[in-house]
Amino acid sequence: MGIGASLLLIAVGAILIWAVDVTVSGIELTTVGWILLVVGAIGALLSLIFWSSWGGYSRRGVREDEVVYR
Repeated sequence: MGIGASLLLIAVGAILIWAVDVTVSGIELTTVGWILLVVGAIGALLSLIFWSSWGGYSRRGVREDEVVYR
């Protein structure tokens, strides 16, 4: 899950928790909102952890075509 999807889940969860005041038979929208908010927060945290730990495939500091004359 990317950071964008996580932020979307957090936003939808927060809306269901604090902004929606509708009664639906058979489902509790506040509980669904809390679940979406928690899943979105965990997804965002994991995305940030894995994004910062991944260094990519760059070769910094090594240039084979560079010739230094002294």
